[in-house]
Amino acid sequence: MDFKRSDFPKGFRFGVATSAYQIEGHAKGGAGLTHWDSFAATPGNVVRFEDGALACDHYDRMDEDLDLIKGLGADVYRFSTSWARVMPEGRGPVNAEGLDFYDRLVDGLLARGIDPAVTLYHWELPQPLADQGGWRNADMPNWFADYTEAIMGRIGDRTWSAAPINEPWCVSWLSHFEGHHAPGLRDIRATARAMHHVLLSHGRSIQAMKALGVKNLGAVCNFEWATPASDSAADAAACAHYDAIYNRFFLGGLFKGAYPEEVLDGLAPHLPHGWQDDFATIQSPLDWVGLNYYTRKRISAVDEPWPAYAYAPPQGSLTDMEWEIYPDGLKNFLTRTAREYTGDLPLYVTENGMASATTPDPDRISYLTDHLRSVQAAVAEGAPVAGYYVWSLMDNYEWALGYEKRFGLVHVDFETLARTPKASYHALADWWR
Repeated sequence: MDFKRSDFPKGFRFGVATSAYQIEGHAKGGAGLTHWDSFAATPGNVVRFEDGALACDHYDRMDEDLDLIKGLGADVYRFSTSWARVMPEGRGPVNAEGLDFYDRLVDGLLARGIDPAVTLYHWELPQPLADQGGWRNADMPNWFADYTEAIMGRIGDRTWSAAPINEPWCVSWLSHFEGHHAPGLRDIRATARAMHHVLLSHGRSIQAMKALGVKNLGAVCNFEWATPASDSAADAAACAHYDAIYNRFFLGGLFKGAYPEEVLDGLAPHLPHGWQDDFATIQSPLDWVGLNYYTRKRISAVDEPWPAYAYAPPQGSLTDMEWEIYPDGLKNFLTRTAREYTGDLPLYVTENGMASATTPDPDRISYLTDHLRSVQAAVAEGAPVAGYYVWSLMDNYEWALGYEKRFGLVHVDFETLARTPKASYHALADWWR
């Protein structure tokens, strides 16, 4: 990498990201059962029935991992807190050991000169709440606000930034319509309610954090650039449906107080009663927006009920996830988000990276280099990009794909749990330090 910090705007922040269930070791420290534990224990859902019970054992190896972040020269560490670790039943009693863990994590980051960037929910819902319908339940915004107060009442005075929910599309659509993630449903009514309740929960959480005096609050959405598979009008319409569901629904709710018509064509009959009245809460003002970006999809029309689209084969180079490497999509989203939704609000690339088992890992270095150049191009076009975080610090539990896909800058031997920095780690460290 031949970048210099001066190649980016003054004050631009570089960082790395992880999530609680993927690294901590959920069986430790008094954490409660999550719907991911149940999903993983169900045959056919996860490779080899693997789960996050041990993961990378970050729970017991925190200091070693924080030293790796410091050695990297990162300005920011974006991590998530586990609802079931803080409140094992999802409601009611708080687990003191869980709060102490996140207290030590924040203090450990600050002692090393690293800014703590917390996300309150990264997909592992307490099973007792899942038993009550989870994100389908209209009480979820209240439950999530209570959880927000519990965790941020403890660490919110020392966090640099905070966001309620990671990747609403994955929490709702991927998990309730496509069934690929917990709770593994394929139900259009459940999907519509989950999509709306996720945004309403986000708004309630923002309000709860503001009441606590927590500063620098944002939202983190995931994006996939979409292009029609052909020049046909049918493929163009199918692509518009995909773009509306994946990329425009959540930003529309957050910044326009409206959902795209292409989504309402299918979901409107299934949204909760009075959903139109919730946008005042959903649109609680933010200080920044985070974009998670990895790939693009080519979309073709199919003769099926709404949403009537399918994925065409990818083109060009692929990652180990079989995701197309398409750096231009990152620039496109940064400029489009600022132009159509957020204006001058700071934008952060809160996740970007690739799965690769290649050793040492020249492909990851190339991927990161090309995407950083895409960030530079967006800045040159006027997008207010303020930071870039790599996914991920270390190899970890990749949800339904178990431990097979390696996104880390640091290699983890899942037999011994030994950490070994990869070439990409050293390349970034040489530049960031």
